[in-house]
Amino acid sequence: MRQIPLAIAPEPLMTFETFVVGANGAALAHLRALGAQAGAPLYLWGASGSGKTHLLRALTQAVQARGGSAGWFGNHTPLPWLFDHGWSLVVLDDCDTFDNVHQHAAFTLFIDAVAHNAQIVAAGSMPPTDLPLRDDLRSRLGWGDVFSLEALSEWEARTVLSKEAERRGILLSDDVLGYLMTRFSRDLKHLMRLLDRLDEFALSE
Repeated sequence: MRQIPLAIAPEPLMTFETFVVGANGAALAHLRALGAQAGAPLYLWGASGSGKTHLLRALTQAVQARGGSAGWFGNHTPLPWLFDHGWSLVVLDDCDTFDNVHQHAAFTLFIDAVAHNAQIVAAGSMPPTDLPLRDDLRSRLGWGDVFSLEALSEWEARTVLSKEAERRGILLSDDVLGYLMTRFSRDLKHLMRLLDRLDEFALSE
């Protein structure tokens, strides 16, 4: 009889402490140093799996831990996008995927956030100068601090995958890790999805 697994496994912790730094130490240090007062807008860019969303989540948790609040917006966030005066942080994720309507919403949010001294942090898959966005939004995303994130090395990706599997109670042997790293994309996001499938298979069997 095949079991139906329940979605009760804890979500991976996306904090500064669980971020595998690799070559991205400068970006991590900058995000950690952001204080209660808003600084210049910050933009992170890099390929899928380079850690952009992890760092955005980590910053959001850090802001909330010190009593602040945040608004998070991406291409799947329902419209309209309205600024809350209580926010100390506004996050714009996957900026390169914004269509014309989302671009207008993001530009309005940006202006409101600056007017109310909220920190703005955004991310995309390419540098701000290359974003396929309207000029006024693209220029604003790029006039602050910009960091390029580099993907993890093979050894670093193996370490992250092994630790996450251990957290879920799954033992991945060196042979299995080697198979995953050589037969599939080394994009960490893709590898984590494979781990989700392995976890579900193990539970159902």
